[in-house]
Amino acid sequence: MKNLAETSKNLINEYEILEKNLQDPQVIANPQLLQQISQKHAELMPMIEQLKSYEKYNKELQELKSLIKTEQNKEMRALYQDEVTTLETVMLKLEKELRSLLKESDPNAKRNAILEIRAGTGGEEAALFAADLFRMYMRFAEANKWPVQILNSNPTGNGGYKEIILGIQGHNVFGTLKWESGVHRVQRIPATESSGRIHTSAASVVVLPEVDDLADIEIKENKIKVDVYRAAGPGGQSVNTTDSAVRITHLPTGIVVTCQDEKSQHKNKARALSVLKSKLYQLEQEKITESTDSQRKAAIKTGDRSAKIRTYNFPQNRVTDHRVKVSWHNLSEILSGNLEEITSETASKLEDEIDI
Repeated sequence: MKNLAETSKNLINEYEILEKNLQDPQVIANPQLLQQISQKHAELMPMIEQLKSYEKYNKELQELKSLIKTEQNKEMRALYQDEVTTLETVMLKLEKELRSLLKESDPNAKRNAILEIRAGTGGEEAALFAADLFRMYMRFAEANKWPVQILNSNPTGNGGYKEIILGIQGHNVFGTLKWESGVHRVQRIPATESSGRIHTSAASVVVLPEVDDLADIEIKENKIKVDVYRAAGPGGQSVNTTDSAVRITHLPTGIVVTCQDEKSQHKNKARALSVLKSKLYQLEQEKITESTDSQRKAAIKTGDRSAKIRTYNFPQNRVTDHRVKVSWHNLSEILSGNLEEITSETASKLEDEIDI
């Protein structure tokens, strides 16, 4: 794990801030926020003692190395070196334990997931690429025997999607897919391109943990606006004769969720509320950890190519993840749902590099 000493310092600081927040009257007066901060505090507690030990040993190690440089007596230098070797062994063991603790510290990892795909820059080609990503994740889910429900879709007339939202159920779904969030870029020659020129377009992927019914996310009726209308298919034509589609607007945050893929208005509303709960849960988590990167979130929302995390290059039969600087040369297999190697290698490297 890179910069573990820095990670240790950051997490200890976060823990101390959480302890102060637990005594804050404004937090105490907000039961939902209090519960979430208490949960985060409890999650960090098991690793804080080890982190403090690691920090203490690291300080001793640096002091010993400084003494070795200035000590003139050979016997004392050898003694210091023996202590350095012992400390390094202890720290390696601690680091291994901390790797495991930090990787398991995400309470959402075992949850089901809501996966949103939206066409970004690139017009119809971006919508077709969004459809490719949809099929890729569907096949990956099938390979893992994860049931998938289409919560909402906005298809185009040529087989693409402006937007499609999936509910994916199964063990560790969110933990497996969470690193898929970001802008995915494609480079290929569109079927409509007569000159053979390679086009670049993009689609954004957002993966959220699904909040179950037991989660303490309260949605008051007077805080939402519910609109019902007839579901529409490609080109805007009606695909239903009743007002079954549901759009829910959360008034305090402005979050809008639409579901229209069920024929029942009741089912569409239930699914829309489930998605809204997940979005509100994610929003609260971001507030607590203060980890929101506004520029990155804006790029994901707009599908800006400059914020790419992964490129699918058809002429070179290559998929490159730019965060971990790794390429795979089996693009067709990957788009057919063979994502196991990508998700495991990407997760392993990113979890080792970032601060949790």
